[in-house]
Amino acid sequence: MSLPPPQVGIVAQPGLCGKMPVEEMYAKLTVAAAVFLVALQVSYLIFAALVPPDHWIENTNFLIGRDFLNTWMGARSFFSGGPAPWFDYHVYNQTLRHMFGASYPEVYWSYPPHMVLFVWPFGLVPYAIAYVAWCLVGIALYLYASSRVIPRGRLLFLAVAPGIAVCAFFGQNGFYTAALLIGGLFSLDRRPILAGVLFGILTVKPQLGLLLPVVLLLERRWLTIASAIITSAILFAVTGMLFGWNIWLDFWHKVVPQQVWLTETSSGLLYAMVGTLFYAARMLFLPLEAAWVIQYAASALALAAVVWTYWRRRDRDLSFALLITATFLFTPYILNYDMVIFGFVVALLRDRADNTEYDHRLYIAVWALPVAMMLAGFFWIPLAPIVLIAFAYRLLVRLKRGSAGEIQPQPLALAAAAA
Repeated sequence: MSLPPPQVGIVAQPGLCGKMPVEEMYAKLTVAAAVFLVALQVSYLIFAALVPPDHWIENTNFLIGRDFLNTWMGARSFFSGGPAPWFDYHVYNQTLRHMFGASYPEVYWSYPPHMVLFVWPFGLVPYAIAYVAWCLVGIALYLYASSRVIPRGRLLFLAVAPGIAVCAFFGQNGFYTAALLIGGLFSLDRRPILAGVLFGILTVKPQLGLLLPVVLLLERRWLTIASAIITSAILFAVTGMLFGWNIWLDFWHKVVPQQVWLTETSSGLLYAMVGTLFYAARMLFLPLEAAWVIQYAASALALAAVVWTYWRRRDRDLSFALLITATFLFTPYILNYDMVIFGFVVALLRDRADNTEYDHRLYIAVWALPVAMMLAGFFWIPLAPIVLIAFAYRLLVRLKRGSAGEIQPQPLALAAAAA
């Protein structure tokens, strides 16, 4: 029996509920997302009270692109002995209030010290310019990494995804971590050393790479493993030589316990932004101990799913999607601005000829999740784990069917690459 051409999955698929063809539906989603992205950023700038203008302080007293402040302060610290003083909560906040006023809200430093090795150029310019450059450079790198895998015609779909809007709004690094994951995982076969270098850099956001060693070991990627270890060691050593070796001990003794405390005691907006089982349990008012038990169980199942998936060679793109989804279920603390990567996952899978109506519904839910989970969170609905678990289960079902020898139509991305 011959395989149908990959284009069948585009022109012949039924519309959702018979309302419109799949491509028309995605086109309308792209337009709607673009309108939302522009409206969000423009309204935020209009809503912000620029007092004083050179600091870009909004009327909730946070800097515009509020989370970018940590990145910018880290970048500036590169020229003054490193970020170690910011590990102390009191010193850090006293410094910020001296810079931006006594009413500036509390901020916590959370990044490993070697992060400053990559962001220091942003410390050379004022905050506003650095924030805009941070977003533009991050989006450009994300789209460049994505363009190596998916058709260029899908880049607009990626550029206006809800994850992009959320990440830019908060001034976060989801663009960069997504680029590192995409570049690393899709370089494993042809450029294993580069893949290891990218994974080593990803240690600036370690919760996104917790399951990568499992994949690399199961696939016996020894060259990539060695490259990642060497890269991490170099970053560790350079940071120690520049800022003193005690900086790593300070990070371990000050920042790590602080992050554990924040995970267990945070409330308010974080409930709407953290998409893990641990936070879902806390949102439902379960005791702390019960929340940890639920998270441990979810982590074990996520690990088992990745082990099963990569124990043998399976469909590359479905396996990638499963790994990303399992990563978000594995860790207790990961936020919606890290979900930029799911825009790429959906763009990668949406043209498959074996998609069903249910698959497209899941794609839309995952694609919209960075914004939808915040809206649901205001009503105390833990939407993210529900969607991610459903998506992971569906991916496992499809991977199992492929393992059983059923027809696996070739994705458009692979067909284009082979052409």
